[in-house]
Amino acid sequence: MIKLVRWKYPMILLTGVGISTIGEWVYFVALNLIVYEMTGSPLAVSGLYILKPLATICTNFWAGSMIDRLNQRNVMIFLDIFRALFIAILPFMSSIVFIYMIVFIINMASSMFAPASLTYITKLIPQENRKTFNALHSLITSGAFLVGPAVAGVLFLIGTPTAAIFINALALLLSGLVTFFIPSFKNANENSNTRLSVVMLKQDLQAVIAFSKSYQFIIVIYFLFSCVLVVMATAVDSLEAAFAKDVLILTNSEYGFLVSIAGAGVIIGALFNTLIVNIVKTSFLIGVGPVLVSIGYFIYAFSNTFLAASIGFFTLAFFIAFANTGFLTFFQNNIPVHLMGRIRSVYQLIEAMLIIIFTSVMGLSAQFYSIQLVVVLGVLVMMLFSLVLCGLCLIPSKRLYFNG
Repeated sequence: MIKLVRWKYPMILLTGVGISTIGEWVYFVALNLIVYEMTGSPLAVSGLYILKPLATICTNFWAGSMIDRLNQRNVMIFLDIFRALFIAILPFMSSIVFIYMIVFIINMASSMFAPASLTYITKLIPQENRKTFNALHSLITSGAFLVGPAVAGVLFLIGTPTAAIFINALALLLSGLVTFFIPSFKNANENSNTRLSVVMLKQDLQAVIAFSKSYQFIIVIYFLFSCVLVVMATAVDSLEAAFAKDVLILTNSEYGFLVSIAGAGVIIGALFNTLIVNIVKTSFLIGVGPVLVSIGYFIYAFSNTFLAASIGFFTLAFFIAFANTGFLTFFQNNIPVHLMGRIRSVYQLIEAMLIIIFTSVMGLSAQFYSIQLVVVLGVLVMMLFSLVLCGLCLIPSKRLYFNG
């Protein structure tokens, strides 16, 4: 009974953040199909992926400073409701330009939500419970780009992409309501000035730089992991709908079923991860996990049939929970909570720039070369980053960074 009481708020938090994050991908997959059917251009779909890092660039240079100084729970509630309202507007947009504008605003809110929720999670969950919680958390948040499309696939079978967008708006409102029932924590920077200024932003950037210089190994691991599971994964995923349509020749329903298979892989992998997470070292999770995810992408990239693509999707989905559990635990145990919002925001800004570069290159290349060839080259780069990351994580002299 005591254990159940101790996990009451973490489970409420997991429910709220999970609904919010999965919902983000439900509407995004629907938009992929809508935009592709409107334009018939892989580049137009890639543009949706570029909007997210652009929004991050416009948001994160100041968002981290605010997140570290405001009540993170209240920020999460506001952003859920804000995103729900703008997502509900999307189906009424008939112009691709207006769709891009609305998506850009939604992505700005999402860029703030991620560091705010991660900071709050670190405050709520004791260190000894973080790996277990993160294993559950990865089922939804870290695997959201697979679970969300799986939910969207089911919605496509019974409705339309437009209906999926409306359902997601309602889900985000529910997420905001659920978040009301978790506790609010006193902020270490509560008495700090929350008015944005050039001086404050400069001081916060100096604090991030000072930490980065003092703990270079932590930043290198962060960067390499981001290159595999964020930068290259986003660049490859930006061509997913076009790959399914032009290479695999799938219908919308078949594409929905394909991503549903990936969703099943996430669920099974995350459940298995939960069972073994406390007996597997964090260094192994964050090091070997991305390599196995890259192998799944590798199988998918070379597939020419629905069966081969399904095997690749299931493989990468199965292991992504292991990788993200290791990363979240590593990040929470090594980054000071009072700096977490600023550090996360600054490095997400760098991620965003890299995403724009790689996604643009792959989108433009797909206009002139084979989509499959472009995807294969992207996956090979992903594999290279994952192997370097694995080698660094398994260095015996660095094990203290992974032991909390």
